[in-house]
Amino acid sequence: TMRKNFGAKPFLYPQPVMILGTYDENGKANAMNAAWGGIVGANEIIVDLSAHKTTDNIIKNKAFTVGVADLEHLVACDYVGIVSANKEADKMKILAFESSCDETAVAVVEDGRRVLSDAIASQADMHALYGGVVPEIASRKHVEAIAALTDKALADAGVTKRDIDAVAVTYAPGLIGAVLVGLSFAKSVAYALGVPLIPVHHIRGHIAANYLAFPELEPPFLALCMSGGNTLLVDVRDYTDLVLVGATRDDAAGECFDKTARVLGLPYPGGKPMDELAQQSAGGVYDLPRASIEGHPLDMSFSGLKTAVVNLAHNAEQKGEPLDRAALARDFTRAVSDELVPRAMLAARTCGRKTLGAAGGVAANTILRADLMAACAREGVKLYLPPLRLCGDNGAMIGAQGYYEYLAGARADLSLNAYATRDIDDAVVAYRAQVRDIFA
Repeated sequence: TMRKNFGAKPFLYPQPVMILGTYDENGKANAMNAAWGGIVGANEIIVDLSAHKTTDNIIKNKAFTVGVADLEHLVACDYVGIVSANKEADKMKILAFESSCDETAVAVVEDGRRVLSDAIASQADMHALYGGVVPEIASRKHVEAIAALTDKALADAGVTKRDIDAVAVTYAPGLIGAVLVGLSFAKSVAYALGVPLIPVHHIRGHIAANYLAFPELEPPFLALCMSGGNTLLVDVRDYTDLVLVGATRDDAAGECFDKTARVLGLPYPGGKPMDELAQQSAGGVYDLPRASIEGHPLDMSFSGLKTAVVNLAHNAEQKGEPLDRAALARDFTRAVSDELVPRAMLAARTCGRKTLGAAGGVAANTILRADLMAACAREGVKLYLPPLRLCGDNGAMIGAQGYYEYLAGARADLSLNAYATRDIDDAVVAYRAQVRDIFA
């Protein structure tokens, strides 16, 4: 039985799975998962619903039932929320939002593996005027773009709002104002549609980009995450069980690429121009530092490398000496690769993984990709490199990870907050396994 006496409480925590049951005009049973609701008094509950076959039945018949799932029936009740009798039984469409930096991105993803649409509004040209991202401008541009971009994502996917089964959104880490824009909009959409809200960590999303490109990829595997704000080594034990095993102690690899590009007079963002410039030289001209952290072989540091490039360029300018820009770009990239690739291989051996997935914007670098392929070939590690379009920030990756977060029981309410920094293994909501511990 699904009956369970929780007692008279003002609310249930964690938020329960509530199932509304009705009959249609022909006596056929119909049920829906109510994502927004709770007990508001000793004898009352409140449920917020959007247009649905169940609501049509309620209006016609003036009757319905409400059931609250117990532990043994959580999966079965979640199934009611995932599967629509009007659609294919195994398809779940997630509307996903990403706004952690200077790209506004909205996507529709099906079952965490198939991209139906991926609309992106980039602000790169505007921020290039300042040589980097201006947080306040980024936030304002997100506000301007997100509503129309959502309409475009739905249209590109060939779906309507009523086809959306859940909303996923980046809640951390990132520029706090930028993250808040996407999060606030996503919360309003989830509430208006009456569907679950799924919080997604930005770096988990980058890792999940590989699921979109490689249907055969499944955990466990090691992930090397390299972006403008984060550089991490993550042991992906399961889709939502991720453990940080190594990280930069200071600057991220992507940030160093941008700063070095600026020193060399290249435009923002600096990753692609640096890559193109580095291809023009064999390097070996400049001796740049490689850092190591005593006692922590999987941790990294890039601030010394960045400072060395700045000092080298300034000294050459002050002395009137020529600077081999292409060679410096090549030698800098080689230094970054020497920090990342050997540690990724060490982490794979340490964690016992024979599969490595790269993630983040820096994973688009030509030299780094080649070095990873060579190292993995030597050590017998299967390497997954996402296509360039999935290396940068996008909404599809958030939808992909959102699907697996949903299956693990991750739900958020309107109190969900944004965070400028948050560890990849520090969840903001309880997973089903944690809920099981609460009820045990």
